[in-house]
Amino acid sequence: MTIAICGSMQFHQEMREIKKILEGMGHIVSVPMGDYEGIPVEARGLPKEELIAAKIEYDFIRKNFKNIEQADAVLVLNYPKKNIEGYIGGNTFLEMGYGFGLGKKIFALFPLPVMEYEAEMHAMQPMILNGDLGKIG
Repeated sequence: MTIAICGSMQFHQEMREIKKILEGMGHIVSVPMGDYEGIPVEARGLPKEELIAAKIEYDFIRKNFKNIEQADAVLVLNYPKKNIEGYIGGNTFLEMGYGFGLGKKIFALFPLPVMEYEAEMHAMQPMILNGDLGKIG
């Protein structure tokens, strides 16, 4: 299966670790921004104005949409963040919705968070993995 990983770039290291695990299971996996090392991104603590400029300059959103288009499924890495279990931020929610709109399978690594757009996340009917990547099939 081809899988596009989505999630907060605060967890870019976890994304790469999950990518390796899934590839070891025989999946083809993409992560946001591919080669993270040469790109200034939010995980490096950019001020808001610089983050906006970087997202525009490097076309981050559209590039990850391309990953989603080419994938069979979207895997949302929803680790705790901002004191919210299973956090799914605006950008990840956007990517999740894009995958849903394209008819892709949606997986969430952990249970969905209690947030303003909780109903919309549940309406996309993601498969909750409860941390078990072996459930992806």
